[in-house]
Amino acid sequence: MERSLTMEIVRVTEAAALASARWMGRGKKEEADDAATTAMRTVFDTIPMQGTVVIGEGEMDEAPMLYIGEKLGTGTGPLVDIAVDPLEGTNIVASGTTNALTVIAIGDHGKVLHAPDMYMRKIAVGPEAVGKIDINAPTIDNLKAVAKAKNKDVEDLVVILLDRPRHHQIIEEIREAGARIRLIQDGDVAAAINTAFDHTGIDLFMGIGGAPEGVIAAMALKCLGGEMQGQLVPQNDEEIARCKKMGIEDINKIFYMDDFCSGDDAIFAATGVTDGELLKGVQFKGSKAKTQTVVMRAKSGTVRFIDGEHSLKKKPNLVMKPD
Repeated sequence: MERSLTMEIVRVTEAAALASARWMGRGKKEEADDAATTAMRTVFDTIPMQGTVVIGEGEMDEAPMLYIGEKLGTGTGPLVDIAVDPLEGTNIVASGTTNALTVIAIGDHGKVLHAPDMYMRKIAVGPEAVGKIDINAPTIDNLKAVAKAKNKDVEDLVVILLDRPRHHQIIEEIREAGARIRLIQDGDVAAAINTAFDHTGIDLFMGIGGAPEGVIAAMALKCLGGEMQGQLVPQNDEEIARCKKMGIEDINKIFYMDDFCSGDDAIFAATGVTDGELLKGVQFKGSKAKTQTVVMRAKSGTVRFIDGEHSLKKKPNLVMKPD
């Protein structure tokens, strides 16, 4: 992949954030998602690349989503696979709560896992605890291993996971071990990424969430030197058939970092839509708006935080106010 793509995809996540942030707190998640998707597609089509969506929001007949198999870019330049979530946290934006992001991850063509849209059991850590986790190990063993790697007591750890009934047992196990918990309603991509940044206060991500989000988060952690492990959790025979159709014959397979994104390169960018531990959300003031973005590349190991100031008068089609 070309180095210039790093900054090009920042333009895409910024545009999606600016468009969707207009819908914050209005209770309309579909409209927020549509605004982000439309803005992304508009900017994507100006980038010199030959991109194919491998992790998207829907199938070809579900426009206006960025669908799996959709071609993006000008049709010239590097061949890349794209994992995209135009608005990670539609419910977050609708309710005006924290940690909504616009997210893109790019890998070399043929190097990104084509994960079916179903549940995945996941565990993720930042660089300090790489090689110390095991998705099949008891919760207490993973907590002790991460605590030792980070030179902490188990009681000092903060584990983040989605607040769902399916996590009742694991929550009880974490509490019994003495570790602390941060429960979130949505946004497990942000949750996994936060394990790689000390200032977020998050040490470990666990639980069951979406498989596509797992791929995106794993690509970010690849850039950050972190680690994720995952295992698909199909709910019925139809989902098992979908796995096999996408080339996943072993339903019980454990996915490691090289399974999520092989090769030595990946690029990831996320722009805050609402405020979170990692990024500030979009701020509007008159004819200007401010954004904050993190962009990173695995090959170089570079992580950049970018504060952007935008003239809304010069981007009227991307940041239209809701009626």
